[in-house]
Amino acid sequence: MTQPETSTTGLAESPDVNFVETGDGRNRRRLAFRARAGTGAGPGLVWLGGFKSDMLSTKAARLDAFARENGRACLRFDYSGHGESGGRFEDGTIGLWLAESLAMIRGQTEGPQILVGSSMGGWIALLVARALALFGETERLAAMVLIAPAVDFTEALMWPRMPEAARRDIETKGVWLRPSEYSPEPVPVTRALLEDGRQHLLFGGIVRSHCPVHILQGMKDPDVPWEHAMELVQRLAADPVAITLVKDGDHRLSREEDIARLLAAVASVA
Repeated sequence: MTQPETSTTGLAESPDVNFVETGDGRNRRRLAFRARAGTGAGPGLVWLGGFKSDMLSTKAARLDAFARENGRACLRFDYSGHGESGGRFEDGTIGLWLAESLAMIRGQTEGPQILVGSSMGGWIALLVARALALFGETERLAAMVLIAPAVDFTEALMWPRMPEAARRDIETKGVWLRPSEYSPEPVPVTRALLEDGRQHLLFGGIVRSHCPVHILQGMKDPDVPWEHAMELVQRLAADPVAITLVKDGDHRLSREEDIARLLAAVASVA
């Protein structure tokens, strides 16, 4: 479904990597993060990456540079099984990565935050909002900027597109090794990921962000169709939402003009 993004370490003054333990028992894992302290007023920024992406991706690094230039706090981290964090990717689920996101936001940020979610990270951002609302913590949500938000992707976008042979592998072996055009190594898609994803679906009714949302969506995105983003807009009926459709944009939206749109969207809600 979603694809990893090329990493970059070329931006100067990037914060050093740090590590924190989260979870307990067999679910205990070591998460890597980079945190920038803010020097001025205004909400901090939290990067929520995509499926098989990491915090050194182009967009995440440019968001951190934007934070540095504007005196904003910025948190980037890798889900377990991603990037510099511990754990195996094939052990990950939406619920696990959601729990890690909540732990990082609560433990490594203070005050209102702008959640910037890319692809799967868009789904995670909205699940974070739902969880914070359940605990009466919606004051922690300043705004969201969502890039090709892959809401419910395991059920709505991944499962329907699977070849019959892949479904048989899921049912009999518990995993399908999906070929990737971006890597020589296949991406493991597990039965646990799909089954857990069904416990976190949002498109059954109204979706709440509890804050303003700006969506950036490419109309030539082969992974998350622009119609999927429009359905999210319709379901966000109770919250302010704007969408920018990029007519020639792909899934990653990592060209210079796309990143300029991203940073402008962040500035507009900051």
